[in-house]
Amino acid sequence: MDIKKLQTLVVDALEDVKGQDIVLFDTTHLTSLFDRIAVVSGTSNRQTKALAASVRDKVKAAGGDVVGLEGEDTGEWVLVDLGDMIVHIMQPAIRQYYRLEEIWGEKPVKLGAAKRKSTPEAAEAAEVKPKSKHLAANQDQPEAKPVRERKPAAKKAAAAEAPAKKPAAKKAPVGKTVKVAPSKSETAAVEALKAKPPKRVSTKAAAPAADAAPAKKVIRRVKKAAE
Repeated sequence: MDIKKLQTLVVDALEDVKGQDIVLFDTTHLTSLFDRIAVVSGTSNRQTKALAASVRDKVKAAGGDVVGLEGEDTGEWVLVDLGDMIVHIMQPAIRQYYRLEEIWGEKPVKLGAAKRKSTPEAAEAAEVKPKSKHLAANQDQPEAKPVRERKPAAKKAAAAEAPAKKPAAKKAPVGKTVKVAPSKSETAAVEALKAKPPKRVSTKAAAPAADAAPAKKVIRRVKKAAE
């Protein structure tokens, strides 16, 4: 059996019985006896035995070989020998004491990556991939409705209908005289007066004629007296 398929079966079997702190290590560079080592914790004797039985049954059902099974009597440390892979099922105190991770743990294998590579469903999904990340993100989402753009003609019409603002009158500075241009009516009246000036009325003509006679009589009397 392929080592990747074997390690996936073991991890699935341990997860089915809720094994704790599952770790997997590549040992090909350390020994030629086996290629993988798996270490998992069980909280009780019953759970460690159940984990070992789950691994054994699942590997046999897939056509794999189970070389040996040790430690079922006590349940503190159960070892399952699968030929290319060794599974150590230990209770937390025993695992902390022996520290197998420090001996075999130079090359840890990521469980998620191993499962994705080995499962046939993952291989089929890897073959059919969307062309871009954008398509992958929006593949199962409903199509978004297009946003209606505002027409520029409507904006121009609204601007034309709005009343034009009158420019604010500039305030004259304090202390300075401001020359105000005359209006059209005022300039027309001035031009008319220049063209036809009013006639002057003499004060002599306006005096009554009755007063002239007594004045002449007084002048004559003065002349006679002087003679």
